[in-house]
This record gives sequence, C-alpha cells and structure tokens, in this order.
Amino acid sequence: MNDDPDAVLFALNTFSFSTLVGLLGMIILLLSSALISGSEVALFSLPPSDVDLLKRKKTRKAKLLLNLLSMPQRTLATILITNNFVNIAIVLVSTYVLESIFDFSLTPQWLVFFIQVVSVTFLLLLFGEIIPKVYANSAALKFSKFIVLPVSLLDRIFMPLSSILVKLTSVVDKRFDKFKQNISVDVLSEALRLTENVQKDEKRILKGIVSFGNIDANGVMTPRVDVVAVDTATRFHALLNLINDSGFSRIPVYEHTFDNIKGVLYTKDLLQYIDNTDDFDWQKVIREPYFIPETKKINELLEEFQAKKNHMAIVVDEYGGANGIVTIEDVLEEIIGEMNDEYDDEELDYEKLDENTYIFEGKTLLYDFYKLLEIDSDLFEEMKGDADTIAGLFLEIKGEFPKLGEKINIRNLGFIAEQIDQRRIKKIKVIRNSK
Repeated sequence: MNDDPDAVLFALNTFSFSTLVGLLGMIILLLSSALISGSEVALFSLPPSDVDLLKRKKTRKAKLLLNLLSMPQRTLATILITNNFVNIAIVLVSTYVLESIFDFSLTPQWLVFFIQVVSVTFLLLLFGEIIPKVYANSAALKFSKFIVLPVSLLDRIFMPLSSILVKLTSVVDKRFDKFKQNISVDVLSEALRLTENVQKDEKRILKGIVSFGNIDANGVMTPRVDVVAVDTATRFHALLNLINDSGFSRIPVYEHTFDNIKGVLYTKDLLQYIDNTDDFDWQKVIREPYFIPETKKINELLEEFQAKKNHMAIVVDEYGGANGIVTIEDVLEEIIGEMNDEYDDEELDYEKLDENTYIFEGKTLLYDFYKLLEIDSDLFEEMKGDADTIAGLFLEIKGEFPKLGEKINIRNLGFIAEQIDQRRIKKIKVIRNSK
C-alpha cells in the first residue's frame, strides 16, 4: 500500500470506445434482467378474471400466454435460467467497465472487491428486481402481453435444459410427497388401531381424507369412451331425447370430435325452450367449459369447484386432448364413498366369484382396484406407466393387445383377458395368489 497521504486510492482512466460499448452492454443487460424478473411476477400473478379474458380472445399473444401458463414449471425454469445467465453477464461486464473507467492500481484489493460488489448488487436489486417486479405486480396483464413473445422464444431455446430441471424437480417432489403420505398413513393406521370404537365407515372416511391430497384428477375421472356428450350439429329434438335417456343434468358439448370441447350444456337452461321447434339454436345456451390438467390434485380441484361454483371439469392431457370428465361428485366420493342417485346404475364394476377370484370391468380405475383388493399402489408404480385403468395396466405390461383368455402374472396376482372386442379389453379376471 502507498504510504503517501496525498495519494489517491483510484484515478480515472482515458474513456475509450470499448468502455462505451461496455456501458451500453450494461444498460441492455439491466433492461433484460428487469424484463425477465418482471415476467416472473406478471405471469404468475394473473388473476382468474384475466386468464378467462385471454381464453375468450383468439389473438396470437393470448394463445402464447395460455401456453406458457399451461406449463408453469417449465416456464418458471426458463425464466430462472435466463435470469441467471443475464445476471452473470452483468457481473462480468460491470467488472470490465469499472476497471476500464477507474485505475485501481493503488487501491487495496478488498476495497476493489467491495466497490464492485456493492455497485453491482445495488444496480441489480434496484433496476433488475425491485422496480420491474413492483410495476409487473400492479400491471400484470399489460406486462405479460409485452413480454410474452421474448419469453416464448426463450422457452424454445432453453427447452432441453428447462425440461431436465422440471423432471429432476418432479422426482424430488414425488419422493417427498410419498414420504409425507407414508407418515400420514402410518400415524392414522396406528391411531385407528388404538381406537377400537371407531366404526368401519368412519375408518374408511378417515383413510380417504389422508389419501385425498395425493390423488390426481385422472384417477377419479370418467374416461372419454364412457362420457355422454353431444355434437353441436345435433338437432334439438334429438338432443332432448339424449338428455331424457341419459338422465344427466350437465352434458359436454363438442364440435366434430370430443377433443374439441366447446362448452357444457346445463339441462335446466333448456326448460324455457322445451316447446321450440327442431331447428332451435340450442347451442347459444351452452356455458364455458372448465379445463384442468390430468395431473391436478383433487383437493385443489375441490377448492376450485367451490370458488368457481362449478360442478364439472374437462380433463385434458399434455397435448390438449380431452381424456374425460370429472365432477364434484367424483371428488367427494373419494372421501365419503359411493353416492348413488336415482339415475345411477346399481351394478358394480366388478364381480366377486370367490375369496380370491374377481372379474373387473376393463375401465375400472387402478385407484379403485387398489382399494378393493387392499393392494399397495407402490407395487405397480414402476410398471403401470401412464395407465389409469386395469385394462391399461394389462396393456402396459403385455406390450400388445392380448388374445381372449391370455394370462399375465403380476406380483402375486394373475390377470386373464376375460372379454375383449377389436379395440378394448372389456373384462379382466383377477386371481389372487396365482402362480
């Protein structure tokens, strides 16, 4: 260190063209950091009313925004990846700019480090975080429309990296959820064992409450092949006959194919038009459909049903195709058990031949199958793939469509294709302790 008391700790260097380029780069990077940070707040703070407004619009920006919102984990990963790259670039460029403007040859290294850290941190916090996030929170929809194009482009650029991060996060989440679920089930089981006066139905309800938050919508939905739906081209009297035969109060309405759901028809909305002619334009009374991903947890779905005062949701897969429907009754039945009304078929989806032999409908959901046979779902977790039904499990393991009477063994269970048609396994015989 210089012992001269009149010596300065740092001096100005000659301002060069490269320094000017560095300053310009700093400004551009700070603006980029501000936009990326603001986009995180704007996209994830859009109120439901703004999201519904976007769904009604047909503009390109609206479609891009809905696409980003439909995959929140990947969108957030893209934003965080970009923000980190930009912030690293700001640190590197700011170091070069400061050393170009000032001569730190007489300055202690700890002071140089302190000046660089304080200045860069101040700039990043004020212009790259606080100001943009405050503004984005107050004008979420406006800011979202402004940044949707660059964020969509970044999503494509970083898709390989963001997809890896999302998958790693999903693995951690699943392991953590399983850990929480096991603790809850063990604690409840021990409590129920010690409480001898608890009735059988009460025990079932308590167990249903524990597993409630770990069930996906596709585990309780009615699959598309079993959904009663109507095409928009259907004539009015034919529609009335369909309603009368089905007995349902809400019917999905599609155009040409079930993947193109246009809305939900509430039969009560037709009461005032019951005497109209066959050419009555009944399509004008259908209501907006409510779409949910197949991975949505039913405890969250129940809250949304209550908030939106809705009773039916259309379950869609990652490609936007409609897999089926789920109603508030389906959700509640996971806690309190089957609720039959005057229109429900009293026949069950299975037949018990003896203590160890059952015949199940192929469409029986795996979740119901596990409950009935008191099977640990973890036994089939690795082999079931994307299957939701017992027929899907059979196909996933077999790898091809079986012949009538063909048998496969899974753990200590034997599965036999009992009844099939050209495209579906309609019934499966399950034999416990099969060799």
